[in-house]
This record gives sequence, structure tokens and C-alpha cells, in this order.
Amino acid sequence: MQSLTKQTLKIFWQHAKKYKAYAFGVFTMLIIAVSAEIAGPYLYKQLVNILAAYDFNQYPKLISLLVIIIAARFLRSYSHRFKDYLTNFLEPRVMADINNSCFKYMHQNSYAFFSGNFVGSLVNKVKKMERGFETVFDRVVDDFSRTFLIIVFSFVVLATRHWLLAAVFLGWCAFYIACIYYFSLYKLKFDLKKSELDTRITAQLADTFTNNVNIKMFSSSGREQKAFERITEEHYNIRRFSWNLMTYLEIFQSTLMGVLEAVMVYLAIRLWHKGLLTVGDFILIQLYLIGIFDRLWGMGKQVRMFYEALADANEMTEVLLTPHEVQDAPDAKILKIESGKIEFKNVNFSYHKKETVLQNFNLTISPGERVALIGPSGGGKSTIVKLLFRFHDINGGQILVDGQDIAKVSQDSLRANMALVPQDPLLFHRTLMENIRYSKPKASDAEVIAAAKAAHAHEFIERSQNGYQTYVGERGIKLSGGERQRVAIARAILKNVAVLVLDEATSSLDSESEHYIQDALKNLMRDKTVIVVAHRLSTIMQMDRIIVLENGRIVEQGKHEELLKMKQGIYQKLWGIQAGGFA
Repeated sequence: MQSLTKQTLKIFWQHAKKYKAYAFGVFTMLIIAVSAEIAGPYLYKQLVNILAAYDFNQYPKLISLLVIIIAARFLRSYSHRFKDYLTNFLEPRVMADINNSCFKYMHQNSYAFFSGNFVGSLVNKVKKMERGFETVFDRVVDDFSRTFLIIVFSFVVLATRHWLLAAVFLGWCAFYIACIYYFSLYKLKFDLKKSELDTRITAQLADTFTNNVNIKMFSSSGREQKAFERITEEHYNIRRFSWNLMTYLEIFQSTLMGVLEAVMVYLAIRLWHKGLLTVGDFILIQLYLIGIFDRLWGMGKQVRMFYEALADANEMTEVLLTPHEVQDAPDAKILKIESGKIEFKNVNFSYHKKETVLQNFNLTISPGERVALIGPSGGGKSTIVKLLFRFHDINGGQILVDGQDIAKVSQDSLRANMALVPQDPLLFHRTLMENIRYSKPKASDAEVIAAAKAAHAHEFIERSQNGYQTYVGERGIKLSGGERQRVAIARAILKNVAVLVLDEATSSLDSESEHYIQDALKNLMRDKTVIVVAHRLSTIMQMDRIIVLENGRIVEQGKHEELLKMKQGIYQKLWGIQAGGFA
């Protein structure tokens, strides 16, 4: 855990050190402000000594001291304000950089990473990292550094009055801070547990909100409520215990502070009795004690906030320290497709050690060939598509596109040269125009509209409230399944690349829409290498080759008419069921 915290602090420093000049300015202004703050009691000591002596000839010196006191107060105030001004640039700038780094690293993670994590949980981790830096920076500058400087400067001034006062003061501060430190370490494990439960609550909220329709459909709101209450009850218990610990700490703090004040005043009286201290020294000691008590009283809370922020940020640090499952090779080249030939050579792949999906799998798709993949669920159809797009890395073998190993080219260039229309396309909560244009950011409005017309999406878009400027909602929820799929097809048409993959691309369309889309897809597939994954056999009859997969193996392949002639063949059986209307 401590190593993870060190890594978090290292990440914070890596982002902050780019602005060293601002950081130097912040701490310089802090030193000046604390120096002026410590000078105040010392000046008041001199003022009181003159007043106590009733020496009216010292009147001009009193006025001079008053001017210096006012000047010190202004210097302290303006130094703090200038420190805040520098902080107001440094802190949000570093927070923005951290956000950008997290965004970039997150999106470089693999398909499996996002499949295995709640979206709400990931968002929460990024936000905790950003807020973590803000809290840590504020605590280090405004609390810990300032308190340290006050202790050091106060010790120096007290040492000029008498070494015993300085020694007692420094010894007490060291003991007090050590107690706070070890108490905080003890409390840290409970803060980590609380942070973990915070994330679980967020994930549970996101999961149930996303599945609110399922909860209604299965009348399970009561069951979900009880599950959520179990988490919140656990969160309540750990939070209450953690807060009780802070109460015990405050009782301990009050006791220690009372002891220090009594000892310091007693020593001051003894030294005054020996003629070693003046009346003004009592003012000096009391003001320093009030100042240090004010700083140290909240230190337990400050340390708690510091470690809680680190504990929160550690969740994101753990993600940042986890290597990406799928990475570009150090010398990755840019994929260049001329013909669109695809080859799977002795490919081995498994999602888990015990779940082998493909073993010594071989498949060659010629340039411009239209191939359909069919077969029972779990046969490996979607896996082949994911591996082609390198959403996962294979365990062995090669996947080549125009003779180029996809493991040796950049992921961006690989995916930029292929288009995918998935079974359940997801859209951004942006306008229809933006969603279609996403595949070709520099496309003109006319090009977008032409693609929408080719995908038969233009008709329903024109009927929408704001036409192409209509927002589609989160994940495209405001559109029907068929409308989302037409938008995805329009996006693929606009992209216009050499390799096209259709993963159940017409499964959500009604018969009439499918008829129109089939016509659009014929135009889209012309002169392209096409892979179609389908369960509805009526959509693949015109393919150049139909490949039947079972348990990760090719068991049949050929044209529609050829496969129908295979007696007791899988394709023949599937066709008989669907053609007979059973499906």
C-alpha cells in the first residue's frame, strides 16, 4: 500500500514539475508570509516592554514599532494573496494535465478492460485522482509546510530568549507530530476501506441506473434496494468508526496542548523570577502558543484529508500502473492496405487459460472477397472479428492484412483502415450529424447526408425534431435499435475503407428496412473485402463464401447452393429450420 502511495505522489510530482517556477514562487511567498507572521509577536513583545517601563522618552520608538507591525501585517497579507494567485494557475493547470493523462491512458486500454469494469467506477477513479492532487497540494502548502515553518521560526525566536523554552517547545512539537503521524497510519486502513466502499456505491448506482428497465420488468426494486442498503450499512459502520477515532484524537490533542501551555507559562514565571525574561516575553510566548495551537489543532483532520485523498487517488494509480493488455510494438509501423487480403495463420486464442476459443485456426480471405461467418453461438465468429481489430492479442500464430502482421502495426492505423458495423452500435450523446461524421471528421455536411441517404437513415433523421442536429441521448437511447444501426451503417459508408466487417448489422431491422439496407450494403461492399457475421441466413445468401464455424473450427465452407447440397450438414440444418419459419 505504501509503495502505491509513493507512486501516486510520484505521478503528482511528474505533472507538477513542469511548472517549477510557479511552485518556487508559491513556497517563496509562503516563507515571506510566515516570516511576517512570526515577526508580529516579537514586535509586540518589544512594544509591551516599553509600555511596562513607563519611559515616555520612548514614544518615537513606540510609533516606529507600530508602523513596522502594520507593515508586517500588510506584508503577510499580500504575500498570502500573491501565493494564492500563483496557486490559482498552478493547481488547476496540473489538475487538467492529470485529467488529460488519465483520459489518454484509459482509452489506450483494451476491449477486455472496459468489458470488465463499471463505467461509473472508472469515471469516479479519474475524478478522485484529480481531486486527490488538489487536496494533497493544499494540505502540503497551506497546512504542513506552513506549520513546519511556524515551528522552525518560533523555535529560533524562543531560543534567543532562553534555550529551555525553545527545547521544551520543540520537543513537544516533535512528540505531538509523531503521535499524529502514527495515529494517521493506523487510521489509513479504515480510510482505504471507506474509499473502496465509496467506489462500490458509485458502481452499484451506475449499474442499477443503467438497468432501471430490467429492475422494473422483473419487479426487483426491493431486492436491489436491500443489496444497496447492505453496502451503505457497511459504509456507515466504517465511516462512524473512522469519525470516532478523530474524536478520540481531539481529546488527546486538548490534553497535550493544556500540558504544554501550563509548562511553558510555569517556566516563563521561573525565568522571569530570575530576571531572565521580561513582561513582553509572556506576550511573545502566549501568542506563539496560540498560533501553534491554531495550526496543530486541525492537523489530525488535515492528515486525515491528506491520506484519504491519497487513498482515493491510489485507485487510479493502480490503473495507471497496470500495463495495457494490448500495446503497440516499439517500432510499430503504419498499416497500408492496397488490396485487402486477410490471413489467419495458425492462430491460437483463449479468453482464459481454461477456455480455448481458437486453436491452430487458419483462414484466408482474398482481396475483394465477401465472406460470411455463421454457426452456433460460442463458435468463435465474434472472436475472429475482435482479433482482426486487435481488441485482444492472440496467444500464438499471426493475423496478416495485405501481408502485414497486425501485431507490428499501430492499432490506430489498423482500425483506421477497417470499418465495423456491430450488432448493437453505441452512439455518443451528440447530434446525429456528429455521430455519422465521427468516422470521417473532415467530411462535409453534404457527404454526411449522402451517406445517411445511402443507409436509408435520412428519412427518419428528417422527421426528427431538429433533423441532423438532434441529440441522440446517452448511448443513442433516444433512437430505436434499427435507427441506431442505420446510423452505424451510414458511418461505415462515410468512412469508405478497404475492409468492412458487419457483425449482425441488420439484426435489429424490420423486414422493410432490411430490404433497403441490403441494397445499400451491396453498394457499400463493392470492391471491398467483407466479413459478415450473421445468424439470419437470408442476409448472406449472396456472399462469395459462407464459412460455418463450430467450437472454433471451420467445419463447412462454400457458396449457399454448395452448402445446401451437403447432406446432414450444419448449414443445411440451419437453413431448414429458418426457411421453415421455426426461427
